[in-house]
Amino acid sequence: MTQSFLQAYPKLLQSSAAVAGLWLAHGDEPLLQQWLVDALRPHWQAQNYAIKRIELISVKTWQEVLSELSSLSLFDDASALIVTGNHKPDKETIAELERFALEAQTGVHSHSLLWLTPKQDKRSQSSKWFAPFAKYGQIIDCNFYDERARQQLLQVQAEQFGLRLSAEAWQLLMSHTEHHLLSAYQTLWRLSYLFAPQLADHGDNKNLALDINDLQAALVSDAQFSVFDLSDAMLAGNSSQVAKIIYQLKATDEPTTLVLWAIAKDMRLILALMDGQDPQSLGIWRSKQSLYSQACRRQSTAQTAQWPDLLYRCDQAIKGLIRQPAWELLLQAALELSGKKLFLV
Repeated sequence: MTQSFLQAYPKLLQSSAAVAGLWLAHGDEPLLQQWLVDALRPHWQAQNYAIKRIELISVKTWQEVLSELSSLSLFDDASALIVTGNHKPDKETIAELERFALEAQTGVHSHSLLWLTPKQDKRSQSSKWFAPFAKYGQIIDCNFYDERARQQLLQVQAEQFGLRLSAEAWQLLMSHTEHHLLSAYQTLWRLSYLFAPQLADHGDNKNLALDINDLQAALVSDAQFSVFDLSDAMLAGNSSQVAKIIYQLKATDEPTTLVLWAIAKDMRLILALMDGQDPQSLGIWRSKQSLYSQACRRQSTAQTAQWPDLLYRCDQAIKGLIRQPAWELLLQAALELSGKKLFLV
């Protein structure tokens, strides 16, 4: 059976998950493979498995794998082998793996073999060595094919921490971590510790709901101002305050990705409002609708037409793809949103 990681992982978090037999996890996301091992480990431990890792240094290492599976400790009920490396099994080993998988299905033994490999293309998946895993085992595709799947998996992890983020908070999290899986997970982990008292009071009935302000608190900053202060100053057209806040954020090493997120969010909302969309449908709070209206009146179509290119250059500078300083471009973008150009042409 072949499943995506997102399909298989929640099932393995359940106490009733079956773990015996052949498993193959292939992909270019090492964190997913580690999470798979972490999900299987409690089942192995609960069933008194002897857990061992074996690195394939050649095709002959498969004989060590098979030998380990056929031996049984006096103190353990079964073996769980985590195999790494990309050496494919030979014809004899393939036959042994097939026999192993069939015996696991019929209950002859309860051993578990998990092979972690790099991503396998369609040609590899049609090879003979792949057949025992495809016919009689479990194949887990540890790859992401779109950003929605990445966020869905992080939502599963957030639930494990007892957290439930708002849509706007998710947008900030993914932007701030540049869609990096480990960084986003670590932020969720920090959130769970930051809100540990509330989680304890909340009980197990429901996940703790967090909004964008809660997430901002987790993105620890020593700045006198926050990106939300920057947003208010930009929308109000207070260019001197915008410059002051930008310099303060820079001095306190506020993440440039977070500053860009705040500027880009307001630019997108202003463009949508100028296009005739309703502020309420865009999720703009009533208390801030007048600020957005003021900002729209300060802009012209000719001015806002330059915004996408400016945001793109900000992103390139943050990633080090162009030589212009990121903070200089962020200041330029923030001032343009407030109605004042940094460079007059």
